[in-house]
Amino acid sequence: MTSFELSRDRWGKAYVGGEVTVSYDAARCIHFAACVRGLPDVFRPGERPWIRPDGAAGRLVAEVVLSCPTGALHFTAPDGTTETPEPGPTVVEPQPDGPLFVRGQVVVRTPNGELRDTRVALCRCGASGNQPFCDGTHARIGWRSSDGPPSSG
Repeated sequence: MTSFELSRDRWGKAYVGGEVTVSYDAARCIHFAACVRGLPDVFRPGERPWIRPDGAAGRLVAEVVLSCPTGALHFTAPDGTTETPEPGPTVVEPQPDGPLFVRGQVVVRTPNGELRDTRVALCRCGASGNQPFCDGTHARIGWRSSDGPPSSG
């Protein structure tokens, strides 16, 4: 298979490469662009297909996929192994004027079912059309967080 072949898997569209298959769930992407900054030869939003897994070594693609804070990107190796390194404790990190990035063993229950993942971005502005997930609406409506420095006491 080449990086131009597409299929679908449990995470969304699957871009198949020789060393790694990258899956993309557009509904969970907020265009944080860690993938584009990390490997611009693989993640090329101005082109179709926009993901070309053979543009770099599989281990590098895997590292960049794991840097996606929303869980919109996942990977699978040709032998069927997946990315799932053992997650540490669950950490919730509010982003300035943006979502909550959550990492760890995350279970999100929605009216449409349950999502289990190690990375999600949850809405803080209340205006996402993909609740409880962030869809980037905060930026379009100019929402601002009121996060200040932690209190000492």
